[in-house]
Amino acid sequence: MQDSSKVDLELWVMSKIFKIIFYSIYFFTYSHVMANEEAKYDIVKSNDTYEIRKYSDRLAVQVASTSGNNGFRKLFNYISGNNEKNQKIKMTVPVTVMEKSGNMTMQFYLPSKFDKNNIPNPTGSDVEVINIESGYYAVIRYSGRASENNFIKHKNILEDELSRDNIAIKSPAIKATYNSPFTLPLMRRNEAMFKVEYKD
Repeated sequence: MQDSSKVDLELWVMSKIFKIIFYSIYFFTYSHVMANEEAKYDIVKSNDTYEIRKYSDRLAVQVASTSGNNGFRKLFNYISGNNEKNQKIKMTVPVTVMEKSGNMTMQFYLPSKFDKNNIPNPTGSDVEVINIESGYYAVIRYSGRASENNFIKHKNILEDELSRDNIAIKSPAIKATYNSPFTLPLMRRNEAMFKVEYKD
């Protein structure tokens, strides 16, 4: 009986520890996402598979590289103060990646308080500040890991839906991620996007 009671106590303690760890990760992740400013948009069309958003003009910093990790590091260094003003800039969401001319172009959107007159210039030649003009984007949202296979699967679904609805695609596929690496896969927000030709 004593051995059985000891096992039951150990199982109870382990279940409590697991719950504490789970909810700690949950609240850390949720607060982290909610603290980040998101690029502004209006939804102009929506169905069970995808939606079309109209994004406003926005500033971003971008890096073109053969390695996504290398690009992220350079952009993170920029917002961490590696710029001409040594100014720290809050992280925004989403982080986007698009393949262009054989390179992976990664972008961080900049907080809306910045404009072309007050944004600090990068110190590295491979980091550039760009203005992304307003436009329409078709978006499919999915959870799980932000893996290439998961992205391609949903990108293909979106491409087929747009073809069926006679909506012209105007850009390569864009991968958008919103969460930190600590986020549980089931709770992650990932998106595949295309810039499209669309009229309200």
